[in-house]
Amino acid sequence: MNRPSWWGRRAAVALLVAAGVLTGVQQPAAAAPPLTTPWTAQVSTSNPLPEYPRPQLVRSEWQSLNGMWQFAGTGSIDSPPTGQNLAERVLVPYPIESGLSQIQRHEDRMWYRRTFTVPASWSGRRVQLNFGAVNWEARVWVNGTAVGSHTGAYDPFSLDITGALRAGENEIIVGVWSPVDAAGIPVGKQRRSPGGIFYTAASGIWQSVWIEPVNPARITRLDTTPDVAAGQLDLVVHGAGISGQQVRAEALSGGQVVGTATGAVGAHLRVPVPNARLWTPDDPFLYDLRVTLTGTGGGDTVTGYFGMRSVGKAMVGGVLRPTLNGRFVFQFGTLDQGYWPDGIYTAPTDAALRFDLEQQKALGYNTVRKHVKVEPARWYYWADRLGLMVWQDMPSMRTGVSPSASDRANFESELRRMVDHLRGFPSIVQWVPFNEGWGEYDPARIADLVKGWDPSRLVNNNSGSNCCGFDGGNGDVIDDHIYVGPGNPQRPTATRVAVLGEYGGFGLRSPGHEWPGTGFAYEMAPDAATLTDRYVLAAERLKPLLLDYGLSAAVYTQPTDVENEVNGIWTYDRVVRKMDAARVRAANLGVLAAASGLVPDRLVSLRVTTPGYTDRSLRHQDSLARTDVIAAGSGDTPRQDASFFVRRGLADPACHSFESRNFPGHYLRHSGYRVRKDARDGTALFDRDATFCAREPRAGAGVTLEPVNLPGHFLRHYNEAVYVAREGGPNPWDAPASFAADVTWAVTTPWWRSGANLAEGAAVSLRVTTPGFTDRYLRHQDSLARTDVVTASSGATLKQDATFLVRRGLADGSCYSLESRNFPGHYLRHSDFRVRKDARDGTALFDQDATFCAQPPRAGGTGVALASYNIPGHHVRHFAEAVHIAVPGGSHAFDAPARYDEDVTWAVAPAWAP
Repeated sequence: MNRPSWWGRRAAVALLVAAGVLTGVQQPAAAAPPLTTPWTAQVSTSNPLPEYPRPQLVRSEWQSLNGMWQFAGTGSIDSPPTGQNLAERVLVPYPIESGLSQIQRHEDRMWYRRTFTVPASWSGRRVQLNFGAVNWEARVWVNGTAVGSHTGAYDPFSLDITGALRAGENEIIVGVWSPVDAAGIPVGKQRRSPGGIFYTAASGIWQSVWIEPVNPARITRLDTTPDVAAGQLDLVVHGAGISGQQVRAEALSGGQVVGTATGAVGAHLRVPVPNARLWTPDDPFLYDLRVTLTGTGGGDTVTGYFGMRSVGKAMVGGVLRPTLNGRFVFQFGTLDQGYWPDGIYTAPTDAALRFDLEQQKALGYNTVRKHVKVEPARWYYWADRLGLMVWQDMPSMRTGVSPSASDRANFESELRRMVDHLRGFPSIVQWVPFNEGWGEYDPARIADLVKGWDPSRLVNNNSGSNCCGFDGGNGDVIDDHIYVGPGNPQRPTATRVAVLGEYGGFGLRSPGHEWPGTGFAYEMAPDAATLTDRYVLAAERLKPLLLDYGLSAAVYTQPTDVENEVNGIWTYDRVVRKMDAARVRAANLGVLAAASGLVPDRLVSLRVTTPGYTDRSLRHQDSLARTDVIAAGSGDTPRQDASFFVRRGLADPACHSFESRNFPGHYLRHSGYRVRKDARDGTALFDRDATFCAREPRAGAGVTLEPVNLPGHFLRHYNEAVYVAREGGPNPWDAPASFAADVTWAVTTPWWRSGANLAEGAAVSLRVTTPGFTDRYLRHQDSLARTDVVTASSGATLKQDATFLVRRGLADGSCYSLESRNFPGHYLRHSDFRVRKDARDGTALFDQDATFCAQPPRAGGTGVALASYNIPGHHVRHFAEAVHIAVPGGSHAFDAPARYDEDVTWAVAPAWAP
């Protein structure tokens, strides 16, 4: 283990004496952290974390108070040790339990002490003392005078210390009480006795401390809310010492002012942002902001930044989805806990803080869930700059204890302060007040409170509502946790989008890079290749959930190991990446691409999104493409005509071609600007005409389709016909009226869900196609489905048990049900993943369980795969003679990926008992 150079006693003593912290006292050598990171040795004891801590409210003059302070544990923080040297030394701003602090133990109560000198150039101005965060109660004295106090571990606070200052050297003492989970306060995952999924506490000063000169009338906070629809920034400037001063606000891009507004402190100013460049994960563009107090006594100027983006919900193809700037973007991210082996709650350097986010972005994620912790402001600054959407959790209260009335009042106070503190960061798209019911109470009321405080973002009132708590049924999000998953999360409702707030947890031990203790993961892999395979399989499992379950987001556990948890993509020390980065990135980008619904070899329908016509879908009729009203009760032919296989583009595999469901080898193509269905003729021109590239929606949410050989043209419906059109072109179908909506299509579940045909009413037997087992057939025995060898000499009962009548699907006529040949009214159905034969009981659940959608063989050749109607991604599979519905890479033995494709492909054979 590499120890940083500053761990030696002599160097530390020299720095302390130079800083005026230590007089005539020798500092004992500090113990190294249990595990170091690549940045541990870069930490300075004289000026750690030297970056300005508050990127959205910047002042040019300031002085950091980070560095070595005197320290002592105490039984009370009522009487400060004014003028007294304390026995120990602590490196601020690292929590005292961390190795970087040089204390490396917990204290319930503690003193911090240091001296400082105010620069002479600040004379005549007020001096403000700022704390990024202190856990949990802080009382502050300057030169023996009490200057203020604060409770709450996660929000910043400032104190005007001007009246307590004196010329020359000044003394500051901070008393801190940090009960952690001994009190009913928000603690997140901190525990005095850590273990399992709970971690070391982070007590005391754990974010930067600094002083700065301010005017009597000064700006204290900027609340920025972009209004994309209006092309404006809603800005509220908060201030102190205001006596009639006005505000001038300027929005800048590239140093040039693009919009200006003036008004009163506390009022809503509307700053114009014409032709706004919108913030997205792909283009995280930020505007600069300059705000000045004007008038008598004014002159205070601060700078900051903002992003123009909107967050909302919209129906996309009949499914409620979260939107960014009006379009659905699947939110795929990690469960980022923000712990460090050397700094616990505090990253050793700003470069380290940035590293975690950069690596997640590089792996193809576009989202990060900040799990039951609030980070320093610079973490959100990097999320804004790098382009990562953030779900911000409120740190939970302790588990297993019902919060008291005072606990609840404090929780709501800290929750409100968190929202106010972070509301200006454009990366934050969702607030999460509760996690898995930990310390939960009144979830519906709390969700409404948060929505009232900030209606510009979604509210997820309880992440993990299916896991460990009840969410009250309101808010904008319904959130499941499924380990290892991704499982079968809840579907969206009319008011709430569906997300998978946690899944995964695949682990791998990394000796030499682990926290002391036993390694824990939900599922352990033996090596990096297996771990990567497991991750990729789980990512593939997300794709059918996007379209069939309406899933709109997924959060993988987790980016790094944390203490006893070894389920990170990176080790806890950030030295070893445990998965193949290229394969993880490709899998992640594949999931994001699937959000358009255009997943290769899946059946889809394309629904019109133009208001007033959303009951219409694209179909072919007499070889021409058109739009028609299609519904569940429409006939078989129009439903088949409106269903297409998505194929990799015939002329460009990065784009798409659409093969007719009921005319194999026929594709949608354009000819003379009209879109039609024709048989592929083998020419390069046909392949180009039949290849369309998915582009961002021009209106609302969905996808636009641009022909690969006609840039600037898009698939458009016009007077029921379908063309390729360009806005403002010479043809009638190029008319600009409603053009943007007409070229935006929702990709939906296909109207005809079977991609292969079975003959309705026919008696069939289903033969195994797995090599070495092709003499076996699916049959029922004692009500359970299994496979057995069936031959011409087999008994009559066995032959009848292995014979089924193909029926129109009980739950959906575009799929199939299999009725027992010798038990009329009994059907094959799945129950708890086992396939069995049961009598139809008249319930909707039975009909869904007994409905299977026939798909082309997964193992090639001939045959059919039978997909579960109501559990996406699962197929009827034989495994060790039994028959289940299985998903490759799932949590059961019968989900094993080996031979999966062969085991789920069945030959449709002549019936043994016609």
